[in-house]
Amino acid sequence: MQHLTDNTSIYLQISQMIETDILRGILLEEERVPSTNELAKLYTINPATAAKGINLLVDAGILYKKRGIGMFVATGATEKIRSSRKQAFYEVRLAELLSEAKSLGITKEELIAQIEREEK
Repeated sequence: MQHLTDNTSIYLQISQMIETDILRGILLEEERVPSTNELAKLYTINPATAAKGINLLVDAGILYKKRGIGMFVATGATEKIRSSRKQAFYEVRLAELLSEAKSLGITKEELIAQIEREEK
């Protein structure tokens, strides 16, 4: 079980935790996800907060509702999440890394060599 922190809004953390569980294969495509009430009880939060996190995933096409049954992981959700997170990685983390490398005088060749060493 993952834990909530004070760093980000709780509903965003709920959304991210569900996405991470999907990426890790803990929640499979077409599998039911915990209800807002189950999430609220698990994390001791307001059900409306849990619902807000779930609704973000519905809006993104990651989850869908089966009337009277619950929320389920959509087919293709894993690839959508992976693609979205890759893009965010390139736009944020890689940009920060390259900026810092430039300020330290690290060349592209040095950076690539270091990445190759780390992969071993």
